[in-house]
Amino acid sequence: MLVIQDPLRQTDLPRGCVATIGNFDGMHVGHQKIVAGVVARARELGRPSAVITFHPHPLSIVAPDRVPKQILTLAQKEELLRAMGVDALLIVPFSHEFSRWTADRFIEEFLVNALRVAEVRIGRDFCFGAGREGNLAKLTAAGARFGFDVHGIDDVKLRGMRVSSSIVRDAIAKGAMHVVTLALGRTYFIDGRVATGRRLGRKMGFPTVNVDPANDLFPGGGVYITTCRFESFSRSFEGVTNIGVRPTLYENYATTIESHILDFDSNVYGDTVRLSFHKLLRREQQFRSALELTNQIRNDIERSRRWFLQHPIPMSDRTFDDDLS
Repeated sequence: MLVIQDPLRQTDLPRGCVATIGNFDGMHVGHQKIVAGVVARARELGRPSAVITFHPHPLSIVAPDRVPKQILTLAQKEELLRAMGVDALLIVPFSHEFSRWTADRFIEEFLVNALRVAEVRIGRDFCFGAGREGNLAKLTAAGARFGFDVHGIDDVKLRGMRVSSSIVRDAIAKGAMHVVTLALGRTYFIDGRVATGRRLGRKMGFPTVNVDPANDLFPGGGVYITTCRFESFSRSFEGVTNIGVRPTLYENYATTIESHILDFDSNVYGDTVRLSFHKLLRREQQFRSALELTNQIRNDIERSRRWFLQHPIPMSDRTFDDDLS
């Protein structure tokens, strides 16, 4: 997949493409429906497929007090789009200057003159341009004027509910991994680096990997059944991950992400790790003593082992993505 940074200033563009436009945070099943349609239509026409997105999130510029935490990093978004067979990812830097571009200017200067799009496919409620004046109706009118096709794609509904990035964020915060998995069409994950911790888990008999997350958003406080993939290994490992402030051992301490990996005792400090979240075991709680906490950890590990016996790690999750950085 060709990745083009700042396509507004580039001349080597996938001209004549079938394109879509959006933030695509999370790449949930609704996003996947749009992107899959773009890829299929582009192949049908013998043209390149392109995804046009914005970075950073537009709200970080126009309303920073309202910008949501992003589900995906830009690198993760690239990875998922590449896996879907997209030919080109065009990343438009969202700045104060660009925020003043009208929808008409974006359509004429970029989509028509620079990109020469053959077809645009967007979600029916997608808006763009200064004041969010650009929408499906405006784009359709412009397509009729300049000679490109426009298609509005219906939302995806699961159990009667419209799938959206907001719903996914809320479910992640609540630890509702079954909802997250359903909405994303895949297991939810975060990436990070293995950091040096205070080794309290090892002293208690349960060594942990401390993760410094690359993602802005991660699940709410609790204990989760997870799998871990390290860049230096060629397989995934079963584990239990605690997210929280460790109230039994500290008062008002910073939030940490710690994973105890089952049957694993290798030095992975500084390595890249991907944590995939399968199930919330319990919410974080304060115990009366370290001994009571130790007994609960043993119980968490045993419950995780039983879960993995019923849900073996799929082969697709056993190898590390070479494109992950």
